[in-house]
Amino acid sequence: MALFIAVEVDAAATNDAEVVKKLIEVCPVNIFAAGSGGKLDIVDAHLDECTLCELCFNVAPAGSVRVQKLYGDREVLQRQA
Repeated sequence: MALFIAVEVDAAATNDAEVVKKLIEVCPVNIFAAGSGGKLDIVDAHLDECTLCELCFNVAPAGSVRVQKLYGDREVLQRQA
């Protein structure tokens, strides 16, 4: 379980092969991986390595990826439309 960062990806993006591929390619700390049936998996062991670079926001549909800081103000980051 992560101590500092939580990442959520909505079901539509999790099941979209093109979005899955892009998320896996762009994340510099390997938070995303291909799961069974090509669905997106989030690698819990890598969550706290997140650098808040926002690259995942740029390759996924607006609002489909949310990153929450689990410290301080617990801010939720996501790209708006």
